[in-house]
Amino acid sequence: MKHLKFEKAFLRRVAFVALPILIQNFITNFVSLLDNIMVGQIATEQMSGVAIVNTLLFVFNLAIFGAVSGPGIFTAQFVGKGDLDGVRQTFRIKLIFVVVLVIVGIAVLTLFQDRLILLYLHKSSENIDIAATLSYAKTYLEIMLVGMVPFALANAYSGTLRESGETIVPMAAGITAVVINLALNYILIFGHFGAPKMGVAGAALATVISRFAELAIIVFYTHTHTKKLPFIKGAFKGFHISGSLFKQVLIKGTPLFANEFLWSLGMSAVTQCYSTRGVEVVAAFNISNTIVNLFNVAFISMGSVVAIIIGQELGSGHLDTVVDTDRKLIFISVVMSMVLGAVLFAMAPLFPKLYNTSPEIRLLATRLMMIAACFMPVSSYLNAAYFTLRSGGKTLITFFFDSFFLIVCSWPVAFMLSRFTDIPILTMYTVILALDFIKVLIGHILIKKKIWIVDMVK
Repeated sequence: MKHLKFEKAFLRRVAFVALPILIQNFITNFVSLLDNIMVGQIATEQMSGVAIVNTLLFVFNLAIFGAVSGPGIFTAQFVGKGDLDGVRQTFRIKLIFVVVLVIVGIAVLTLFQDRLILLYLHKSSENIDIAATLSYAKTYLEIMLVGMVPFALANAYSGTLRESGETIVPMAAGITAVVINLALNYILIFGHFGAPKMGVAGAALATVISRFAELAIIVFYTHTHTKKLPFIKGAFKGFHISGSLFKQVLIKGTPLFANEFLWSLGMSAVTQCYSTRGVEVVAAFNISNTIVNLFNVAFISMGSVVAIIIGQELGSGHLDTVVDTDRKLIFISVVMSMVLGAVLFAMAPLFPKLYNTSPEIRLLATRLMMIAACFMPVSSYLNAAYFTLRSGGKTLITFFFDSFFLIVCSWPVAFMLSRFTDIPILTMYTVILALDFIKVLIGHILIKKKIWIVDMVK
């Protein structure tokens, strides 16, 4: 890395793409933190119920991300090539995918909500009321189901906007949504300004309203700025999709969708293994993950930057410089995560004090954050490697690299440790995270072999 030269033009380009995404992700996660703290001020049962539902919705959210990411690979390269009709057709494919997922997601979460929630509820040494936690979780989920619709459609629109180089509007819409969410949370959870005190139901309602607001802003801007975003002209006219393009999107996108879906499912399964140590572990992970996600926004955002910049360079035929560009982006991502990991480790004891819960849960959350902070550079490298491989259409490889590894390695180890040993949760958590070093070696080899340098829309 010492041989890398960071030209001003390159840094400006990275900043132009990264800053809006970074700002949006930071504000979204910061407000999520504030939301989490508000719910955490009520009681541990409410906080745990919301945490369990969000674990289930995480699977749906990642499925939507995977569904739009497959066509998004082609969108970024079509933009680099200047193929407007190609962008329009990939946008249509995204809409079809997300509508199908919304229907399936609502059906599954409605029919099996009790069974799914109860998977995460185990006896606790903290005298947490499991029946009450289940009730709060169901109340929260029933309202959140409505918000799945605007969430899915907003992702289809905003993904295409970002891949077209328009990152400001999705950022502005996201910021507006989280501000609305924060304000309504304050009003509806605690019953301020004459509103009823709704608790977890108020938190869910605030989230749903904010998602509709975000969708409205993105759709309005897209359809009123056709000169800047010409792909939307005639996007719904005839709804034509080339059979060959749709086939290619399925070939490249199906492994990507399967990867995101199975990865989120695997992560939820690993979380379920952690939950066997008691409901207090669910509460502690809820606190820890909310804080860690706030610090992870840097390298998560850099993943999107890698996908956009590398995808555009591949599509425009700059194959001679793309390796150097990718190395620089990975370097920036890892260094940022090292700095933020050190900050998180130092500040970890402070955050749990914001929650109305027991000292034992606060201490456990602190230690979980410290462990996660130590592994942030590893996660950063893996994230950048994943998006590098994905940009060149190597979606089948990313499937084996990401979710396949989780399903056949991480989850079985977590399952065996949780069912057949009595090791403490902190030891179990460390062991599972340490398995990622195997992926680091695999990712380094794959990137070094340059198998991802492919112009798919040539």
